[in-house]
Amino acid sequence: MIKHKKHTNLARRYNDNFAPNEISFLGTNCGNISDLVTKISRKLSKYKLAYFDASHAKDVEENSLSEFVFHHEGNVQITTSGNLNKFEQRLQFAQYDYVFINGNHYQGAKQILILDEAKEASVLKRLDQLDSIQFVVKLTKETKYFSFLEEKYPQIKDLICYTIDDVDMISQHINNLIEGKIAPVKGLVLAGGKSTRMGQDKSELDYFGKPQKVFAKELLENNNLETFYSVQDSSENNQEISDKFYNLGPFGGICSAFQKDPNAAWFVLATDVPFIDAKIIQLLLKHRNSSKVATAIKGESNQFVEPLVTIYEPKAYPILMQYLAQGYSCPRKMLINSDVEIVEVDNDFIRNINTPEEYKSAKKEIRN
Repeated sequence: MIKHKKHTNLARRYNDNFAPNEISFLGTNCGNISDLVTKISRKLSKYKLAYFDASHAKDVEENSLSEFVFHHEGNVQITTSGNLNKFEQRLQFAQYDYVFINGNHYQGAKQILILDEAKEASVLKRLDQLDSIQFVVKLTKETKYFSFLEEKYPQIKDLICYTIDDVDMISQHINNLIEGKIAPVKGLVLAGGKSTRMGQDKSELDYFGKPQKVFAKELLENNNLETFYSVQDSSENNQEISDKFYNLGPFGGICSAFQKDPNAAWFVLATDVPFIDAKIIQLLLKHRNSSKVATAIKGESNQFVEPLVTIYEPKAYPILMQYLAQGYSCPRKMLINSDVEIVEVDNDFIRNINTPEEYKSAKKEIRN
């Protein structure tokens, strides 16, 4: 019997319970957990981190007004209403490299178990939640493993163990966990444009003895990137990604790539920038900052980044969708209003070739 599928089976971004990457701290009091998270966060300040906790306040009145208080230095304080909803939390935490959770209140997909003799009963209560312990932290070197832990998880003593003062080592361990989750990079050559001003398909123009789309694809593949063509309509070619977002130009091509694989970062390369060479590709990859929304090229005297020579991280996808929901389909608008790593290069490298006259001039320059 064939199972009926009511909805399209879309590729989904990897998520834990509340965030793409999360880890819970449990086994000691909330003050110890909060203090340790604060110390770790200072050591890992190069990443975008969040802490997910529960309020201990009593007799809280239900809000009739959501308040958003902004500070000129960038801080914001939000007081709102609503129940915990993992889908809402995944949207809120989509931009974070790692989310720390107070495991005394909420279950994290991965755990750091803190051994505190005063909280033995609390650990026993949550024993079944300890299904992915990454390492153990003792309050003191003398703190012993609880007998029920050894009975339930015979290999627990084989896990790496720190004391709670080993902040540097704990931070390095978490740093390794974060690095292990950095998305791989794939390539996307934009070959589906209308080329109105050129009068012919710009991706088929010959600057180097082959169609420019082939040359651009080879530039990315030579850096070990699995690379696809972004096209308006695909003929079931496994090297092509057809537009799922019609009439949105490059914006639609980028979103279509994320729909194919939302767990990859996409190195987007246009075909109308023939002066982009292997050194520029390697420069962008070298300076890739996976904690940012994207890593983008900018001409040294240009005001804005070049959105079509850019590495878009998985966290860019929900932001692109938010801009689309507001009626914007310009990837540059998203980039200039987001947290982006910028790599500056000489303006000559990112010249756009859009007309037959520019093509003739560029081809002559390249040959010379």
